[in-house]
Amino acid sequence: MTATVQPGGRPKRSFTAVSTYVFERIMPDAFVLAIGLTALVAGAAAVFAPRGTLPVILASWYGGLFGILGFAFQMILVLVTGHVLAHAPVVQRGLRAMVSLTRTPNQAVVMTFLVAACASWLNWGFGLVIGAVLAREVARQIRLDYAWLVAAAYSGWVIWGSGPSGSIPLSQASHGNALNIVEKVTGHVLPFSESIFTVLNLAPTLIIVAVMPFVFMAIRPREDEMQVFTPPTDEPAPPPIAWSALPFARKLEQSPVGSLFLVAAGLGYLVLTWWNGALSLDINVVIFMFLIAGLLLHGSPVNYASAVKNAARQTGAMMLQYPIYGGIMGIMTATGLAEQMSRSIASVATTHTLPFLGYVASLVITFVVPSGGGHWAVQGPFTIPAAVALHASIPATTMGVAMGEEVANMMQPFWALPVVAIAGIGIQRVLGFTVVTFLVSATVYGAALLLLG
Repeated sequence: MTATVQPGGRPKRSFTAVSTYVFERIMPDAFVLAIGLTALVAGAAAVFAPRGTLPVILASWYGGLFGILGFAFQMILVLVTGHVLAHAPVVQRGLRAMVSLTRTPNQAVVMTFLVAACASWLNWGFGLVIGAVLAREVARQIRLDYAWLVAAAYSGWVIWGSGPSGSIPLSQASHGNALNIVEKVTGHVLPFSESIFTVLNLAPTLIIVAVMPFVFMAIRPREDEMQVFTPPTDEPAPPPIAWSALPFARKLEQSPVGSLFLVAAGLGYLVLTWWNGALSLDINVVIFMFLIAGLLLHGSPVNYASAVKNAARQTGAMMLQYPIYGGIMGIMTATGLAEQMSRSIASVATTHTLPFLGYVASLVITFVVPSGGGHWAVQGPFTIPAAVALHASIPATTMGVAMGEEVANMMQPFWALPVVAIAGIGIQRVLGFTVVTFLVSATVYGAALLLLG
């Protein structure tokens, strides 16, 4: 790519070069950022929230720290089991075969984005993992800017909330779900045919999937701006020992019998649950499917345990930061700050503008409540009654919140943590590229809500 030269003779820096430079200079470590957000939210709650007293702020912060532990452990298991599955020998061979088809950085970034986007739309947990693993493999084969490639992998996740595993549309389609605010307010569930499988959702989603590969090719760093990094190779497996020379305990460890027993039990449960019509593709089922698939593909229990140990090394940042965000969400909810924000938006909305304004509110709320389910628990109880009162489209209003959630994640490091952990790279430079994804997708989804909502 040719560089634009300024009158003084120095090459003019591209937008993404400036963006990544700014993020690397002004954005602290993600843990420090989470602490700063805690202070900001606590201050805003003290000034604006109806219940923003010091005792409520401190108690809700403490409760949030530990209230998120179950979710945090689920996310760690998504990362670990997904990482192990992606590193199974047969999956690795498939990834290498896929990478072998690419010869240039542009081909690599297009493939990485499209694979991550398709996987994320089908299941957000698998999309997070497979994009990062694919980026690692690509970077070992092709010379390119690694942060640019990882940003493309994470950008594929920008459509997760518009797919069948999206927390908000999935909960509204599930009868009796605790987060089914639509059913609680109207008495009816919101099926996929009225949420994700609509022109309002599919048209902007397909546009983003079609446009973003060209956007990433356009923002590819110039040679003088590149930061090339080759991810370290995984630890090689020890050389095998002859089966006859193994003691009894080692034979048990390396025999596939134990793994096959768990796989058979797992498949039996899934089949029976599906047969009874009770199978729901929630996060626990996703983890369970990753687990049994990984056990099957790694062969023996000791091979699987070794792969889990390697994967668990990536979880430190998540264990440290998720409780901090839990505290932030606790403050937002208990003090009424999120309620205040949602009510303020709804108070100025009309029948036509409510879905869009709910989307704008969702963009803002996601920065401090980045969990899809937790976000809906905060915004849904005030947005859906507003839609009923204004006779606004309930499906469009619901999907507006979901769209805002997925778009804002491109600027929120909460969900980028698993990706950068697997990829083995700092988050600041990655967000310097995903800011472009944020701008493009925010525009596309916002225009869809104004024109079609």
